[in-house]
Amino acid sequence: MPKKFIKRYLPDHHTIKNQKSLKIFGNLLHDPNLWHLNRKSVAGAFALGLFNAFIPVPFQMWLSAAGAILFRVNLPLAVGLVWITNPFTIPPIFFGCYLIGTWVLGVEEKPFHFELSWDWLVESMSTIGPALITGSIICAVTFSTIGYFLMTYLWRTSVKNNWKKRQQKPE
Repeated sequence: MPKKFIKRYLPDHHTIKNQKSLKIFGNLLHDPNLWHLNRKSVAGAFALGLFNAFIPVPFQMWLSAAGAILFRVNLPLAVGLVWITNPFTIPPIFFGCYLIGTWVLGVEEKPFHFELSWDWLVESMSTIGPALITGSIICAVTFSTIGYFLMTYLWRTSVKNNWKKRQQKPE
């Protein structure tokens, strides 16, 4: 079931290979392991994609693509999962990461008002940055680990159920 479900929503690998933004990876995209759907590649892609989703950088998709090539996991899944943090979900997710970071570091929450400027970004990284980065790393490791083991469990359960169904069918 996970393989059929995932395959239904993944784009064709030829379409992905022809993306302009992925041309920097050149012939590395021709590795067939980047496109296969098996337990290891799916679980690894979930771990990688979820990890990068919680890292507060603007080039998460490139990090996931490079990681998928390095670790030889499913590239479309790894890249697609970073969209868990999208323009609508980034504020609550990263605010939650910031709160976790303040709790772990034992520092007081600092009030801030968002401004879309480079000066504000540099200044806020010196005040709220350590807590945000600490919380982001904790969330990244936690959710990527959960994602890996959850997908491994779901995949194995699906395979076991399919085997049971096959053995129960009369010939």
